[in-house]
Amino acid sequence: MSDRTSLTPDAARQLATTTKTTPQMRGITPRYLLRALPWVDVESGVFRVNRRRTYVLGDDRISTHSDGGTTRVIPGDLRELPYLREADDALLAELADAFTEVPFGAGQILAAEGEAHDRLWVIAQGRAEKRVSGRYGEDALLEVIADGQFFDLDAWTRAAPLPYRVKALTPGVALCVDRATLSGLCDRDATVRGALDAYLVADGVLPGAEVPVDLSAGHIGEPELPATYVDYEDTPREYHMTLAQTVLRVHTRVSDLYNGPIDQTRAQANLTVHALRERQEASLLNHPEFGLFRNVAPGQRVQTRTGAPTPDDLDELLTRVWKQPGYFLAHPRAIAAFARECTRRGVPPVIDNRFGSPLLTWRGVPLLPSDKVPFSGGAGIGTTEILLMRVGEAEQGVVGLRPAKVEDEVEPGLAMRNMGVDRKGITSHLMTAYFNAAVLVEDALAVLQNVEVSHYHDYS
Repeated sequence: MSDRTSLTPDAARQLATTTKTTPQMRGITPRYLLRALPWVDVESGVFRVNRRRTYVLGDDRISTHSDGGTTRVIPGDLRELPYLREADDALLAELADAFTEVPFGAGQILAAEGEAHDRLWVIAQGRAEKRVSGRYGEDALLEVIADGQFFDLDAWTRAAPLPYRVKALTPGVALCVDRATLSGLCDRDATVRGALDAYLVADGVLPGAEVPVDLSAGHIGEPELPATYVDYEDTPREYHMTLAQTVLRVHTRVSDLYNGPIDQTRAQANLTVHALRERQEASLLNHPEFGLFRNVAPGQRVQTRTGAPTPDDLDELLTRVWKQPGYFLAHPRAIAAFARECTRRGVPPVIDNRFGSPLLTWRGVPLLPSDKVPFSGGAGIGTTEILLMRVGEAEQGVVGLRPAKVEDEVEPGLAMRNMGVDRKGITSHLMTAYFNAAVLVEDALAVLQNVEVSHYHDYS
C-alpha cells in the first residue's frame, strides 16, 4: 500500500494547460545583409545599370589546374591578356603549353626591380609581395598577390624593365612563359599582332578606367574651349529577378483539428519564410552570376599581408572603398580573428549598436557577421574573405532589388500562393521570394582574400 498522501505532479499535469512556444529553428540568423541593403522596388522585373563607357577590363586572374601532379594554365583564361581576347583556341592552347612550373620558397626574390622583364609570371599557389624603392630610398610595399594573379603584363609585353621587385611571402608554385613565345605567336597570327600593336599604342590607359571627358580650367588668356560629350556603355548590364522557391504542404486534418492555440499553417509558413530568406542572403553573396563576392572588380581585391586579418588589411580595404564605406561583411570566425589581432596590437575595436546588436567596428564601419560568407577548410583551420561595401542608389553603391508588387505577397518580394487541395487532402502553398542585388559602380565593393582564422597569440 502506498504511503503517498497527495496527488503527484505527474498526475496533476494531465489536467493542466501547457504553455507552448512557437516552433524554433536553429538555422535562423540575423541576416544583416538583407537589413543593411537599401531595396529598390523594380516595376518591370528588370533593373538596368547605365554607366559611362570604360576601357575593357578582365578579372585580373589566370586560372590554373593540377594535372597529374603538374600545375598547368587553363588556356581560355589567357584571354585575360587584353590583346588575346580575340585569339583562337588553338593559339591559346599553344601558349598555355609553353608555361613552365617554377617552385619557390618563402623569402625568395622572384623578380628584381629594374631588370629586363622577359617572363610573365602567374602565381598558382602561395603569396608574394610587390615592393619598390621609394623616392628617398625607403622600402615601400605596393601589393600582395596570390591565386592566379600575374605580373608584370606591361613590362613583359614591352620588354621593359620591371618597375618593382617581387618577393615570396610563402612557399608556392608559379608558372612562367618567355616573351619569345609571344613574339613567335604574333609573327604567325595577324589578328594577335594587330591587337598587340593597339595595346602598345594605348600607353597609359588603365583597363577599367572611364573614358575621359575633355575639360579646361583657368581664367588667364583666351584658350580655345574643348568640345566633349559623355559616352555610355553600348550594352549596359541588366539584372533580372531571381528567386528562391518551394511548395509548402499541410494536411487539411492537421490544420482543421490541431490549429489552436498556434495556427499550424501560419507556423509552417513562418519557418519556410525564414528558410527562403536565408537562401536569399546566401545567393546574394555567392551566386556565380550576381553574387557580391563574384562581382568584385580586379583592382578592388586585396590579399592579406600575413594571413590573419589585421588592422592594416582592413585599412587597405578602406583605401579601395573610401567614398562613404557602409559595412564590412565577414564570417564570425574572421571577425574573431580580427579582434585577436587588434588585441595583440593594443587597439581594441569600438563597439557600436546597429540593428539591435552590439557590433565590432573599424574606423567607424561596422563588421556584420554572416555564416554565409565563403569559408574553406575545417572548423579549426581555414580561409575566408572579408567584404567591404558602399550601399545606396544615391551613393552609387550596392542596392538590393525586389519586385514592386507580386500577387499574394506576405512580405516585400515574397509571395505565398494557395495551390489548392489534392485528392489526399493536402493543401499546397507555393512560396516564392524574388530578389537580386546590383553593384552600381565598381568601386562600391572590395574584398580581402585568403583570410586565415586559426592564428592565436600566447600572452603568457
